Amino acid sequence: MSTTGKTRLAAAPHDSLDPEERMSRDELESIQLRRLQHTVRTAYEKVPTYRTKFDEVGVHPDDIKALDDVEKLPFTTKEDLRKAYPFGMFAIPREDVVRIHASSGTTGRPTVVGYSRNDLQIWAGLVARSLRASGVRPGMIVHNAYGYGLFTGGLGLHAGVEALGATVVPMSGGQTAKQVQLIHDFEPEVILCTPSYLLTIADGMSAAGIDPRSTSLKVGVLGAEPWTNKLREDIEAHLDIDALDIYGLSEVMGPGVGNECIESKDGPHLWEDHFLPEIIAEDSTVLPDGERGELVLTTLTREAMPVIRYRTRDLTRLLPGTARPNVRRIEKITGRNDDMIILRGVNIFPTQIEEIVLALPELAPHFIIELTRPKRLDELTVKVERRDGTDLAVATTAATTLVRRVRTALGCNIAVDVVDPGAIERSAGKFQRVHDLREH
Repeated sequence: MSTTGKTRLAAAPHDSLDPEERMSRDELESIQLRRLQHTVRTAYEKVPTYRTKFDEVGVHPDDIKALDDVEKLPFTTKEDLRKAYPFGMFAIPREDVVRIHASSGTTGRPTVVGYSRNDLQIWAGLVARSLRASGVRPGMIVHNAYGYGLFTGGLGLHAGVEALGATVVPMSGGQTAKQVQLIHDFEPEVILCTPSYLLTIADGMSAAGIDPRSTSLKVGVLGAEPWTNKLREDIEAHLDIDALDIYGLSEVMGPGVGNECIESKDGPHLWEDHFLPEIIAEDSTVLPDGERGELVLTTLTREAMPVIRYRTRDLTRLLPGTARPNVRRIEKITGRNDDMIILRGVNIFPTQIEEIVLALPELAPHFIIELTRPKRLDELTVKVERRDGTDLAVATTAATTLVRRVRTALGCNIAVDVVDPGAIERSAGKFQRVHDLREH
């Protein structure tokens, strides 16, 4: 409950929702099938990569007669996109592509995505839908601290704010002191950024003598990195806001593929009129709703770059809709199968350690994981800050508790290095939680 007199943002009235958010399940699935058939045919006829992949498994667009027939189609991976670099996945002439985004390419060739003018209009509309689900309304001031540029976050959210009719402050990432100043002076109700960077901004407020709970902010729409519900609780308590999860990935559009609703905050509802979701097991078989596995997405309305059965690497499960009853949601994503650490045969996700760290009030949410191999065996060290005002001896005792709880919960031994407040480098965007210092 707010202790600063803030008025919480309310859920959207039913009659303000998009028609696709209110239609029956049968109506939605009818639209999905029609759009899936069109997308598959376009991909087969216009994208050589898909023609080759379809022919290799002996499937033709005419074979798609029901939604379940999507399982006949081959998967698309990030490697497929890299092989087609730069423009081989485009389904329209390059000169008709009005915007190009790309990944950083830190692990190989960047993955390139293109948008037609209609794609950008749809994207802006879905981001507006997502923001409205978060409680954002026309006329509100929205501070956008996602990075602008080739990363889809900044420009994608920017267009959605404008489409909703709200006022956007295009701050981008970095310049934390300037972020704090503008939040203080402009009094936005909403902030858009990664959860880790919002913690950095909160630290910047404290350094400037501003109580993070006293600002005008009421809602944070946060994404672009896995984060736990425990971190949500920490952010909400620290800034006296509601923290909502926006889901997306550049390969299928960008932010706005799904979003949590402020009245439920129980995982992002997927906008299924534009994306067909599946969950697959490790052996690539399709799992029923409720079973945990890897999320696979097929775009249903992308013109410039349709994507068929893209393996997102995000681990989650499909659940029934709540605030949007006929639109399925996904469990909050707190890990990716390519983020998994294997430590002496034990599988560990960084968010599992995050949840244990955040349960210890003597330790701050600022920490990194270092992997080393000093001899023959891998070792994992959690380097974590003690909270402001916490004595080092008290924090060291909490570190011993952390070691014990990780051993009990995850079945592995770790080391913990407690450092002073501010010792962990802050991120202005996606935070690199794991530092692999092993020599391979």
